[in-house]
Amino acid sequence: MAEAITPRATDYSQWYLDVIKSAKLADYSPVRGCMIIRPNGYALWENMQAALDGMFKETGHENAYFPIFIPQSFLAKEADHVEGFAKECAVVTHSRLKVDDEHGLIADPDSKLEENLIVRPTSETIIWDTYSRWIQSWRDLPILMNQWANVVRWEMRTRLFLRTMEFLWQEGHTAHATEQEAVDETLTILDIYAKFAEEYMAVPVIKGVKTASERFAGAVETYCIEALMQDGKALQAGTSHFLGQNFAKAFDCKFQNKDNELEYVWATSWGVSTRLIGALIMIHSDDQGLILPPRLAPKQVALVPIYRKDEDMQVVLAAAAEIEKELKAAGIRIFVDDRDGFRPGWKFNEYEVQGVPIRLALGPRDVANGTVEVARRDTGEKQSMSREGLADSIAELLESVQQGLFDSALAHREENTRSTDSYDEFKQILDEKGGFVSMHWDGTAETELRIKEETKATIRCIPLEGYEEDGVDPVSGQPSKSRVLFARAY
Repeated sequence: MAEAITPRATDYSQWYLDVIKSAKLADYSPVRGCMIIRPNGYALWENMQAALDGMFKETGHENAYFPIFIPQSFLAKEADHVEGFAKECAVVTHSRLKVDDEHGLIADPDSKLEENLIVRPTSETIIWDTYSRWIQSWRDLPILMNQWANVVRWEMRTRLFLRTMEFLWQEGHTAHATEQEAVDETLTILDIYAKFAEEYMAVPVIKGVKTASERFAGAVETYCIEALMQDGKALQAGTSHFLGQNFAKAFDCKFQNKDNELEYVWATSWGVSTRLIGALIMIHSDDQGLILPPRLAPKQVALVPIYRKDEDMQVVLAAAAEIEKELKAAGIRIFVDDRDGFRPGWKFNEYEVQGVPIRLALGPRDVANGTVEVARRDTGEKQSMSREGLADSIAELLESVQQGLFDSALAHREENTRSTDSYDEFKQILDEKGGFVSMHWDGTAETELRIKEETKATIRCIPLEGYEEDGVDPVSGQPSKSRVLFARAY
């Protein structure tokens, strides 16, 4: 409940964990670094899945599933890829256990695998091995494939939803006949991610391209969407990678083009994960608990019947059932909490902590007056609303909440995005205010690394638009054609 939540101003990191616990989104696993996603958290992920899955399918993508185990030799075929993931891989070496009299349960030495298997950190290698068998001609292209899966990356420092050893995600892997088709695909997905973040999550994002040091291992270019949290740190909310022909060459994936010539296939990959739930928490929630955007909230409306006498109970519950039927018919996700043993005030508090966008309270007097009490989670505003046309009124209010959350997050980002041409001022902004800092960069890895080591800030992205401007990098004194966005980040 809310009293167990540490205020943001006291300890933002603890506040984040308290919100997750109080809203019953996730719990810690017996396996260090992993998490248990509770029904409230998984229902939220399911709504995210449904929205994204529909957007993928509208653009011609299909779902498939590939194995969680990848032969170790596959990772070695693409040099940058293996270098990028080698330290994060979980390795399977034996196929069974046995009871040993001296040591107890051990890996059976006789079951050692001929080749180690890697627990999937990402699927480019196994998918491109498969594509090399599926693709022979230009007629086999494009392949527009996505999978919903779990992955394992051996993290030393973990935090629920934001960084765990195992997490859920979607990963798209597409194959194309031309470079331009692959680039277009990469940017199409970037636009889908931005649209989902802004229209469903109510999270404003900046689209950009990563620097070479921040690219996905094995990519030619990595595009991203970046969001700003309430504490002034950035979070990468999604990435879309143009892979060029790197994986096609590694797995000898060629096709016969329309001129009967053999050439390598062009590739992309892209993904978002359950860290989006972490972003939702950190962007919208408050000291009372979780706040969810209506388009993703598992419960958009919670109705709490209030009565003291048995004769009032039947009247109130009958009216609640009518409201439930009306709102469900309008496509609104409503939950009537008629549980015994819990006082109305306790229920109000629970739905506040869990971030339900709208709470309705219905008592005998409301039934008699043809009204219902309506409370918004985001602003706390309450009003009495007529039962007549209630579904339309609630639908309008849900849209108002959705837009209000986006507007608030956008205002926060704009207030905390600053521009400077001074390195000293750059460091002062980061230390005193945080947020995004726009500054010229000379394009060299040396300057990027120096800034990172001295300030712990990274280049979040080179924005795709709005930041083109000739200037001078204040760190190196070299010319720069564009400003880039720096921030300390999760």
